[in-house]
Amino acid sequence: MGLGYTTMMYDEESIQEGISDIAACQYDGVEMGLEKLRHVGPDTVLNWLDKYALECYCVMGEWPVNDAAIERIREGAKLAAEVGATYYGVLPPERHREEQKTVADWLDGIGAAAEDAGITPLIHHHGATEIEQPDEIEHWLEVAPDNFELLFDTAHYYPYGDPIDGIERFADDIAYVHLKDVDPSADFDAHTAALSNDEYHLDNVINYFRAFTDLGHGVLDFETIHRTLIETDFQGHFTIEVENRTDPRLIHAKQNFDFWTDITGQN
Repeated sequence: MGLGYTTMMYDEESIQEGISDIAACQYDGVEMGLEKLRHVGPDTVLNWLDKYALECYCVMGEWPVNDAAIERIREGAKLAAEVGATYYGVLPPERHREEQKTVADWLDGIGAAAEDAGITPLIHHHGATEIEQPDEIEHWLEVAPDNFELLFDTAHYYPYGDPIDGIERFADDIAYVHLKDVDPSADFDAHTAALSNDEYHLDNVINYFRAFTDLGHGVLDFETIHRTLIETDFQGHFTIEVENRTDPRLIHAKQNFDFWTDITGQN
């Protein structure tokens, strides 16, 4: 059970800096996006992981906007396996943009590619997508191929239910966890409801995602989240996925590491 950090806030030209920063903060692993992995190349990423003594916990696939993207996601399972990633994160399509059969067929193809590559695919529930709310998570875990498990995201669960309840409900499916906090604005619920109803106005999108923040800067109870995961026999890795804190990136990485290790004793 290790602690990782995302390279989300580092662009394609600064991935090595991101991996170096993550190692300097004493994390155990990293998560990176498929497009960045493809840009840099698996051999280079492997060299950096070896240099900085880090594991690759997860590679997140790109957004499934069309059949061409799905083919790239399928091919990406092999790339993710080549850098030793334990998990391959699969993002859902935008909400109500695709027929359910189409989404099911896409998951079938990705699941088969992941099985061939020897990597575990994960459904990543996510706001403003087809797999957003608790009953939708349950439905798609049932529909998806058996090799799919769940990437549980504390912040993306919060708008639709208590993350503690979510952990207990999906304990048998959770393989990997994204940690981030939520600092909701006064109209956060309204923006969330609008996105669930396909109202992709700029103010809804910005005010929904802007609420995501560093651990300890919002309303989530991470001590109880951690305790509940342990009590439900979670054995996977945690990754802190802070996506809105870019300056300075290294300081945010260290502050989040310190917060999590202080409350959990995990180091």
